[in-house]
Amino acid sequence: MNRLEVTEKIITTKVAKGIKWHDVAQQVGLSKEWVTAACLGQMTLSAEQAGVVAEIFGLTEAEKNWLMVVPYKGSLPTSVPTDPLIYRFYELVSVYGTTFKELIHEEFGDGIMSAIDFKMDLKREANPMGDRVAITMSGKFLPYKTY
Repeated sequence: MNRLEVTEKIITTKVAKGIKWHDVAQQVGLSKEWVTAACLGQMTLSAEQAGVVAEIFGLTEAEKNWLMVVPYKGSLPTSVPTDPLIYRFYELVSVYGTTFKELIHEEFGDGIMSAIDFKMDLKREANPMGDRVAITMSGKFLPYKTY
């Protein structure tokens, strides 16, 4: 057994039982974005959080333990994603990455936006021309240090 097999079991159970990520997150007590990432193998759950997720998805004790192991982050099977939705994020960074970099450096100085001290919110925005996806990302600015 490995973490990928646990993730696959979680997804299989989610589909079979019609479970929604929002409902899982509510039971865990954290955002749907973070809990979804954790269930997909990208975050480490505490023992209490892993217990809740294990109960929801019918995981064994051994499977639950995998939820508490620090994962190897990055879950894409190829360097350029082939899934159309994920590819659009790759395209977004390809087109706007230099703009993000320039504007962040102009506003904050030489540094990066943390993906560790980070939060995200994804919402649906009703629009008469077709609903829109609104994603707000907030990461701590980490300046490069001189030494």
